[in-house]
Amino acid sequence: MKKLSARRRHPLAAVVVLLLALAATGGLYAAFAPASKAQADTTAQSLAIDEGKKLFSVGCASCHGTGGQGSSDGPSLVGVGAAAVDFQVGTGRMPAQQPGAQIARKKVIYSQAEIDQLAAYIASLGAGPTIPTKSQVSPEGADIAKGGELFRTNCAQCHNFTGKGGALTHGKFAPSLEGVDPKHIYEAMQTGPQNMPSFPDTTLSEKNKKDIIAYLNAVNGDDTESPGGLELGGLGPVSEGLFGWIFGLGALVAVAVWVAARTAKAKKS
Repeated sequence: MKKLSARRRHPLAAVVVLLLALAATGGLYAAFAPASKAQADTTAQSLAIDEGKKLFSVGCASCHGTGGQGSSDGPSLVGVGAAAVDFQVGTGRMPAQQPGAQIARKKVIYSQAEIDQLAAYIASLGAGPTIPTKSQVSPEGADIAKGGELFRTNCAQCHNFTGKGGALTHGKFAPSLEGVDPKHIYEAMQTGPQNMPSFPDTTLSEKNKKDIIAYLNAVNGDDTESPGGLELGGLGPVSEGLFGWIFGLGALVAVAVWVAARTAKAKKS
């Protein structure tokens, strides 16, 4: 007892007790405190990748290879990024029912949560374009006139000047952009699906893409009305000019024939 009492009176006793208390407190906090946000995000991302790999093995690996490296039936997915997955699967183009000149849009078979998991797994194979945020695709604050100029310069050759789509060579086609989710339009510009060239931020900036989306929303929105009357499908000046020549000129010829016939009949009588 005397020895214990002497140790308690030692000058360093208080320091030792304080260190032990701090160590015990830190250990208890580390054991029972909630995980940090960074750790939680990392765990959630890891789980998403694992679930995405399972979905990939069942629905995609037969064409794209077990590790996404590609095969004779499907291209490599290494480096295509999450945006490509979100576009292809989110529009129902993938998984493809059968090979062809071009995979058309069809009913989506995966939920958005599953698409996000697939995208997380493919993104883990190699860096690529990411899924755009709501602010990136929102038409708020966009320049519609500039978007129209950019669309007519870069896109109208295939999609028509109002995004109605059109035929291409060898059984391919540019799909209509009417009613397409703005997110998918942005992703298509980023990734260049199938026959479409890609437009990365170095070619069309984020602001440019936003302007194009705003233009398409303006010309194809639910409340859009053609200020010039009937638009003939919005197929452009060539088709509308052809319509004018065939029907307009044809009507004039018919009227001229009718007038000539009436005049001739009147002279005979």
